[in-house]
Amino acid sequence: MRTDDFDYDLPTGRIAQAPADPRDSCRLLVLRRDTGAVEHRVFSEIGDYLRRGDLLVVNETRVLPARLRGVKEEGGAQIEFLLLRERGADTWECLARPGRRLKPGTRVAIGDGDATAVVVGASDESGTRLVQFTAPDGRFLDVLHRLGEVPLPPYITRPLEDPEEYQTVYSTDERSAAAPTAGLHFTTALLDELVREGVHIARVELDVGIDTFRPVSEDDPALHHIHTEHFRVSEQAAAAVAECRERGGRVVAVGTTSARSLESAWSDGDAAVRATEGNTSLFILPGYRFRAVDAMITNFHIPRSTLLMMISAFAGRENVMRVYGTALAEGYRFLSFGDAMLII
Repeated sequence: MRTDDFDYDLPTGRIAQAPADPRDSCRLLVLRRDTGAVEHRVFSEIGDYLRRGDLLVVNETRVLPARLRGVKEEGGAQIEFLLLRERGADTWECLARPGRRLKPGTRVAIGDGDATAVVVGASDESGTRLVQFTAPDGRFLDVLHRLGEVPLPPYITRPLEDPEEYQTVYSTDERSAAAPTAGLHFTTALLDELVREGVHIARVELDVGIDTFRPVSEDDPALHHIHTEHFRVSEQAAAAVAECRERGGRVVAVGTTSARSLESAWSDGDAAVRATEGNTSLFILPGYRFRAVDAMITNFHIPRSTLLMMISAFAGRENVMRVYGTALAEGYRFLSFGDAMLII
């Protein structure tokens, strides 16, 4: 298995720059794992493929306004931080641009004296920095919400008309550097309709991090260092999965982040998903046997990405790469604001 096995040509014009309006009017490609059969539908029709007793598992994390701009106190250079994960009291793991000259001790002024950023840790192998933020009144998060911007992926160049376009309708605590994009297709009305039809919903949390933005660079994907991400599967979510199994329903992960959370919380000893909170570095490649997830809703992912590798593990690499070719030929829109795929 080579990283090239997950490569394909994605024309720039096929990268969606805006979400469908309404959200559930996007296209839906349905892939049946057992036969490889493909159907073309609209996302609002997804209920046709869900059964009474099935369980939708959504990632309820919300995107932080985590892009913050400032000026170096020495020299006046413009600096941009992308806050990835809080490592201590107002100390964050960040991507910085430009980052090469941000040595420990570098000070960056944020806004008009609103806050100060001090680099406290050198770059690690991923290119991140540890940065301590301080605000005069001690309320850095207030500064972040006032001056921070929603960090769209670099391939989306159109500004958001409304920051809520990049949030799911069920998002809660702000923890992520990127949206769990498979959930962007749901409207509140569609979720309510599915519940009326007997579909259950459970919520998990996974803080979407740096690997969302990065393709795999190593020739052998097994050598790729995947970043850890914090996740939480509550007692209620674990019980919902167990109850779904007991009634013969299917566990349908809404997105790769929900799938990763459930698989990270799986206990072989108990043969069940257990309530778990912590960090996961689970890297799912073809050959992995899924234990917790029966079906998955996902988007069309970046070439050579860990996300494309995960869904290839779920549906088979040949199936997935063939279907991606079909989606390109049929005019589907790709990546975060693009169309959806249901793998059953």
